[in-house]
Amino acid sequence: MRINRCSRRALCALLLFPVGIVHADAGHGAPRADSHAPIGVMGEHVHESGEFMVSYRYMRMAMAGNRIGTERVSPEFIVQNVPNRFAGQPMQPPTLRVVPLEMTMEMHMLGAMVAPTDRTTLMAMVPVLSSDMTHVTFAGGMGTERLGRFETTSSGIGDVGLSALFRVRQWADGQLVGKLGVRLPTGDVDDTDTVLSPMDTRPELRLPYPMQTGSGTFALTPGLTWRHGTGAVGWGAQYAGTLQLGRNDEGYSRGDEHVLSAWGSYLWAPWISTSVRAEASTRARIDGIDSEIRAPVQTANPDFQGGDRVDAGIGVNLLGTRGALAGHRMAVEYMVPVHQDLNGPQLETDSVLTVGYQYAW
Repeated sequence: MRINRCSRRALCALLLFPVGIVHADAGHGAPRADSHAPIGVMGEHVHESGEFMVSYRYMRMAMAGNRIGTERVSPEFIVQNVPNRFAGQPMQPPTLRVVPLEMTMEMHMLGAMVAPTDRTTLMAMVPVLSSDMTHVTFAGGMGTERLGRFETTSSGIGDVGLSALFRVRQWADGQLVGKLGVRLPTGDVDDTDTVLSPMDTRPELRLPYPMQTGSGTFALTPGLTWRHGTGAVGWGAQYAGTLQLGRNDEGYSRGDEHVLSAWGSYLWAPWISTSVRAEASTRARIDGIDSEIRAPVQTANPDFQGGDRVDAGIGVNLLGTRGALAGHRMAVEYMVPVHQDLNGPQLETDSVLTVGYQYAW
């Protein structure tokens, strides 16, 4: 896996972070590295009245190769066997002629939390996204003659999230936290780029659905997190949903998404804990269609979106407990898929890296 300059700096900072930490006693009420969930889990804790927290997350998702359902397929198989949804329209061949080979999606997530009461915490999350996708174009008509490769890119602010977190129940060694949130349609749904067509031309077209930085619709984002711990051992589980509220101005809505996550952690010292986590997610196909997205490529077909995935991975949480680093957290998590069942030909996910920083006062 290639790691760019931004993620290298974040990982270096993570490795150097323990140098400045002064160990603290793990007595009752003392700060602990495992008091937050793995960094890939969001909206899982509340703060005491009057507390603030700011956060930054860097997430990199790498995708390469294609699947139909659970089976891997080659670009040649796709262009010979998968019909083009737009066949019969001008300049549209009978089968797909452009196939994605790989995609990298990077997200910089800025977050803020404030607790007006002991039971309620308000949260805002602002994502900045950048994506690039490499394709291979096959010559027009039929056959498997490769015409060449091209790359499309997009970047910008994604859909902003606003949420209220509330403590449903708390006991000596755990708590239950609920979440009610809304996602705002602040990202773009009309980005364009230049492509290589099967006729060996270079038109500028509206990018397909996975390359748009926004959804164009409001969505509800409910959640429920249960956490518990005994001594150095902790565990937890979370449900997180994204429920679309109608179609956007382009005539479609992205599929609803449901995510179940479970993790266990071990506190080696007050300043460091490690974790293992499993995550199961399901996302529905796109409802509707953007009339401006028409191309002989799988990403332009609303039916070839969504599917089921199960990921597993490991993480590290670090906490500054005294001195200038008190209240500062850094964490990293690396996840890989163990199961993928995708709707139609789609790029499969290879890995998800998340690096984060949090500071509370």
